[in-house]
Amino acid sequence: MAGKKCAFEQTFSFTPLFSKTYSFLHDKATLELFMKWSMLGRVSAETYSFDQIFYPYNSQEFALRFFRDPNVLASLRRMEAGAWVPLVKPVVSVDVEVVPCSKVSMDLFDPVYSCGILRPSGHVVKCFHEVYPDYDELRQMLQEEDCGHYYAVGREERQEFLFRLFKHLCLGGELCQYEDTVAPYINTTKQIYKDLISVQKDPETKEISVVSTVLKVSAYDECGQCYPGRGDKEQTFAYMIVDPFKRHVCLFYHCYGVGTFTL
Repeated sequence: MAGKKCAFEQTFSFTPLFSKTYSFLHDKATLELFMKWSMLGRVSAETYSFDQIFYPYNSQEFALRFFRDPNVLASLRRMEAGAWVPLVKPVVSVDVEVVPCSKVSMDLFDPVYSCGILRPSGHVVKCFHEVYPDYDELRQMLQEEDCGHYYAVGREERQEFLFRLFKHLCLGGELCQYEDTVAPYINTTKQIYKDLISVQKDPETKEISVVSTVLKVSAYDECGQCYPGRGDKEQTFAYMIVDPFKRHVCLFYHCYGVGTFTL
């Protein structure tokens, strides 16, 4: 018990790692897809080091310390009215959801290829929708629980960070131009996931396992939610990806809206 008490009393300090970069934010082909999906200029991934041992059961305190840290506040930005702006008012509380993250392959998506929402060529099957004129069965499977394909990927698998990342890319931004085939979504999901998630190999069994802890976070000031945005949109999100061995945390962020039209 003494160990746990000590963990809860930790005071974390954070330092920005400006030299840490991610390939998906610099790869031209990926940036072109972000532009097509109306996400370009609205996605960020910032890395910070921290100075204490991270315990997953202490995620709430960890996130609160993060959003109150002066080094974080000096560099942290969120999107508002098309501009990157700092957090002006002090953060008084946070919401934290520990997101399952255990996948080390893309097998989770096998049912997507076999459940009937794709043609053998990989093209997405189109379907009628009363609201959206250009709709398809992939987006239907991702969004509409009463559709027949919703649980082609099981309940637990849908909660995985890998699947959530795929869903975020498929739904895109405000002026998203949706893909005719599933491959760009799958390939970009794989690239970002490999960039963000840390793994290790067991020296005896040679099995690969995820060591990162993923936290979906929201921060609140005296006026309400201030991060990742003032509104509550599914496509405005922030995830903290914690590497407990390196003592690094990446803040992966997207704000729903109209993306940049030029690279």
